[in-house]
Amino acid sequence: MGEVLVEIILTNPTDEAMVREGYKKKDEIRSVKAKALVDTGAVNCVLPQFIADRLGLARVFHKVAQYADGRKEEVDVTEPVLIEIEGRKAYEECLILGDEVLIGQTALEKTDLMVDCREKRIFPNPEHPNQPVIKIR
Repeated sequence: MGEVLVEIILTNPTDEAMVREGYKKKDEIRSVKAKALVDTGAVNCVLPQFIADRLGLARVFHKVAQYADGRKEEVDVTEPVLIEIEGRKAYEECLILGDEVLIGQTALEKTDLMVDCREKRIFPNPEHPNQPVIKIR
């Protein structure tokens, strides 16, 4: 089994809203392309502080994060960020910690993407290959 790394695009949705309302120009939308580690053991997505800062994301509250080794730490949580993975988009609050971007379970669920650790890739759910389908029951 190996690490699954994917190219993603992170965008500040507040900037997009300000463009729609006429307060900003389209070229002022803060967005970052990044390599992200798909971590099926993590529930939430994780951003390093420098990426959250570059996107201008507000820290809206705190959560206690528990690491694989059992350590616990209080970390900042961002306002929702727009994450695009394999052309599929989702809004996601992110924990701010570490030095790499992690994609957790909730983002995979929202984008209806599956993980193939053997082939080191993600792929659309075969039942919904053309667009994500979200379960509501």
